[in-house]
Amino acid sequence: MRPIAIIDDDIAVRDALTLLFETRSWPAIAFDSAESFLAEAGPADFSCMVLDVRMTGMSGLELFNKIKTAEYLPPVIFLTGHGDVAMAVAAVKEGATDFLEKPCDNRVLVSKIQAYLEQDEALRGEWEARQSLSDQLDALTPREREVLRELLAGKLNKQIADALAISIKTVEVHRARIYTKLHVRSAVELAALLKDVPLSAISGKEPSAH
Repeated sequence: MRPIAIIDDDIAVRDALTLLFETRSWPAIAFDSAESFLAEAGPADFSCMVLDVRMTGMSGLELFNKIKTAEYLPPVIFLTGHGDVAMAVAAVKEGATDFLEKPCDNRVLVSKIQAYLEQDEALRGEWEARQSLSDQLDALTPREREVLRELLAGKLNKQIADALAISIKTVEVHRARIYTKLHVRSAVELAALLKDVPLSAISGKEPSAH
């Protein structure tokens, strides 16, 4: 598993959380400021983030606002003093996962972290699958993209050849390459793979002359 990020300017909190997580065999990396986190890492590097609301320099909320639109954001738990609860609640509405008031009960924190690590594993798997599919689509040539759009429209090879003014043999070649690049073996598998992909994601540049 990826480590848990601890971002807090209080060394006592950082050390206590690191030790707590180590007793559960959860690797953790501690940062003493939001700035040091941004300089050294990114959200996708971690399976969970434990983030203090108030810190010297950039606050936890400011950091969250910077990373919340990242390609992948793991579960984020805010640690907050009593006076910062309203801010933490607002952060949850903006996409943070949870918040706990300091001092928090270790048993509650461990229970929540365990649940969020499992959540991260599921969500990360889905994200990585989407990333892999995106990379596979990027590997298609412009002409292969055209043939793919016709295939998804349910057209037969001859219909595709007529629509694109190419030979049936050329359609067959492109079709085989598409299946290879997308790791499918049939039109049924192809349709299932791309059922949630918008047509705009398949669109490419003007086709080459082949």
